[in-house]
Amino acid sequence: MIGVFDSGIGGLTLLHELTRLLPHEDFIYFADTDHVPYSYHHPEEIRIFVENAVLFLREKGCDAIVLACNTATNVAVEYLRSKYDFPIIAIQPAVKVAADHSEDHNRILTCATPVTLKSERYNNLVKTLGIENRLDNLPLPKLVEFAEKGIFEGPEVEEYLRTEIGKLNSADHHFIVLGCTHFTFYEKLIEKLFPNLEAVDGNEGTARQVKRILEKENLLKVSRSGYITFYESGRKVKYLDKYRNLLAKLRLS
Repeated sequence: MIGVFDSGIGGLTLLHELTRLLPHEDFIYFADTDHVPYSYHHPEEIRIFVENAVLFLREKGCDAIVLACNTATNVAVEYLRSKYDFPIIAIQPAVKVAADHSEDHNRILTCATPVTLKSERYNNLVKTLGIENRLDNLPLPKLVEFAEKGIFEGPEVEEYLRTEIGKLNSADHHFIVLGCTHFTFYEKLIEKLFPNLEAVDGNEGTARQVKRILEKENLLKVSRSGYITFYESGRKVKYLDKYRNLLAKLRLS
């Protein structure tokens, strides 16, 4: 069984990729709805939230844990990996994908939460890739709030995106990195509003990494139909319409 953790609904975008790639696996999805959005919490608080969720998922029988939250990854993954010996796979902003597929003169725009953009882990990744001079960072914390309220389109969302992305977007920009799993719900809308930008996220790459690790650890299921159990901050979700509808939305996008 695989545990998938996110601060809220954002990790469903990665769960969608995981169920596509690993149809026989069982999943537990943990949304920390009591504390979303993480942007307004101190990193030490976030680390505690994430560790508690990871231990909960282990107690429920998960063999591997996926951090489907970029903020959680940047705050807690090194700490967790140093403390526990079970597989912990973490998403991160797909700046390498953008760097590998763009010309040297093209600029890259990374949108994420303020915590992610300020984190040492993210900034070390950028330095390793040598793209500091052509990368622009843009925090979009309100987009998480829209997603958690189920607002995925409409004038309010479009105005926010036009205003915030418009501050940095230029003809030289090619890729926009969606460095928060909540933002993937807005991928098509962003590309519609800004035709020069191609959106990339870390979901597909992370799902492939999960498969590789499961194979390496001999944990990969090759038969049976997988099922998904949902928890919100440790409470089992009884009424699943919200999650089913969001996953259906992702399948149709």
